[in-house]
Amino acid sequence: MKSTFYITGTDTGVGKTVLTALLARFLRERGLRVAAFKPVCSGGRDDACALHVALNGGLTLDEINPWYFRAPIAPSLAATREGKAILLAQVLALIRMTRKNFDVTLVEGAGGLLSPLGKDFDSRDLMNALHASPIIVASNKLGVVNHILLTLAALPKKLRAKAKIVLMSQPKPDAAAVSNAKLIGQFFPTKNILSLPWLGENSPAVAGKQPQAKRLLARLGST
Repeated sequence: MKSTFYITGTDTGVGKTVLTALLARFLRERGLRVAAFKPVCSGGRDDACALHVALNGGLTLDEINPWYFRAPIAPSLAATREGKAILLAQVLALIRMTRKNFDVTLVEGAGGLLSPLGKDFDSRDLMNALHASPIIVASNKLGVVNHILLTLAALPKKLRAKAKIVLMSQPKPDAAAVSNAKLIGQFFPTKNILSLPWLGENSPAVAGKQPQAKRLLARLGST
């Protein structure tokens, strides 16, 4: 059965691309045909380039990231500044057409769940239209419980039921890091709350071979 996952986050810079690249490599190494998209981005293409490397040529950079804008601001604003508009129907058509040729499709959003991606749509709208399983990425630190609960509350009920949470460990964990997963578990099924250890400065190719990372990726890929 073909699967579509949407990787969103509680904010920008929480590790969405790291996780998406790790998951893409992990699934490819198991013989699956994997597509990964960062359909909309602004301010730089580093994230899309990381996915391009993870796919090892499975898609071109422009296929992974067809809408790129130069200004380091919200994509919808950056597009307007360049006199352009991103329409939900366009993004949907591209992903739906491409994913027919793959076993697993990964779609990475920009910013948080409700950050505007284009004209009158955000990651929640795109995720819902794709019937994708949500993966919510968050930094495991003080304050993340509120951010995660707000993100879960913003998801439609049918998507919330399929969601998984990934807490990304920090190089210097704070006092809250050891208890965040347990606290979130009072409001959300604990089996769907995962923690990724700090992987250092290793590349996704190296980091993804760590036993704890492989176990987490296997659980994510089985959604």
